[in-house]
Amino acid sequence: MAVGLGPMSTLHPVPGFELGIASAGIKRPGRKDIVVMRCAEGSTVAGVFTTNAFCAAPVILARKRFLGPVRYLLTNTGNANAGTGEAGLANATRTCAKLAELAGVPENAVLPYSTGVIGEPLPVEKIEAALPAALASLSVDNWADAAAGIMTTDTLPKGASRQFQHDGVTITVTGISKGAGMIKPNMATMLGYIATDAKVAQGVLQDLLRDAANKSFNRITIDGDTSTNDCCMLVATGQAALPEITAASGALFAALKQAVLEVSMELAQAIVRDGEGATKFVTVQVNGGATHQECLDVGYAVSHSPLIKTALFASDPNWGRILAAVGRAGVPELDVSLIDVYLDDVCIASRGGRAASYTEDQGAKVMAQEEITIRIDLGRGTCSETIWTTDLSHEYVKINAEYRT
Repeated sequence: MAVGLGPMSTLHPVPGFELGIASAGIKRPGRKDIVVMRCAEGSTVAGVFTTNAFCAAPVILARKRFLGPVRYLLTNTGNANAGTGEAGLANATRTCAKLAELAGVPENAVLPYSTGVIGEPLPVEKIEAALPAALASLSVDNWADAAAGIMTTDTLPKGASRQFQHDGVTITVTGISKGAGMIKPNMATMLGYIATDAKVAQGVLQDLLRDAANKSFNRITIDGDTSTNDCCMLVATGQAALPEITAASGALFAALKQAVLEVSMELAQAIVRDGEGATKFVTVQVNGGATHQECLDVGYAVSHSPLIKTALFASDPNWGRILAAVGRAGVPELDVSLIDVYLDDVCIASRGGRAASYTEDQGAKVMAQEEITIRIDLGRGTCSETIWTTDLSHEYVKINAEYRT
């Protein structure tokens, strides 16, 4: 059951960006598992990609092509086309070539994306057969259907949208994402697609996406596994009647940056709320670090600890597990006498041991909540970082044990 995640709010159409959905039946007959997205001619595209050395064939192609003129994004679910070697790369290239042929665009103008089981051959013929239907269904109003079409083990589709006014012109930023397991960021994580009708120079757009990803998708983790297929794309169609943004400055850029960050943050947190088997949405705040990296090291040590995650699932305020994780995070010359640890506003540890004011009943009340904040004050400096994660439940094990059956 997704934690605090309900139906998507309104996803505003983005002029110059259309989405089409079709069924290839890759894993289940009739399941809508192909999504085609069409970008207006002249759009600029930014992308961040997995750093996993076994990156999937579609990642290799998309990373090579996204700086050129891009017209179509092609996504399939049910098969990751990862760990498939040269044959996988040839298959990804072939599906792009088929879509390019049908759409009448150069092959390099098509970017591929895949998600699903690793190590199995891509069912090229099924995908090719579904492409005409996907093209026929292209519409600016298909965001919600596309959000459902890219799901794998997700229980709910994920989307977010913002609009703002500049000089009397409405600018839209809308995005969708998928992901529920194999989530540990190392660029962005999962698959994510965000579009805006602003006109933005590619270099500015790339920096904008990288910054947004680092504050959102790169601050979530469910199980500590970085996927072979992670990609997040930001498309600027340039259809709004405003000047091109050519520098990271000015009121228009600031408003666009805020909208992209808000959409990215909502999508990233939705992935955590829909984490496989999750019953808790957990915010890990690390304050008072000497560097941002040591804050992240502590945050991930806590977020990835199976002992902490199972205690969260059991609603057990076993605060000693938190102290142990902080202590093994690798922070040099860590003075534990300066560290305070909180569950929400309840101080559980101070000056190297149990807080004098803490009672087990206080901790149990916080741990019984669906949403919990673990706050760690290191007392070393002024840097802070926040990570969002989940508990670890029986259902997570069941989902992943039965993933291929």
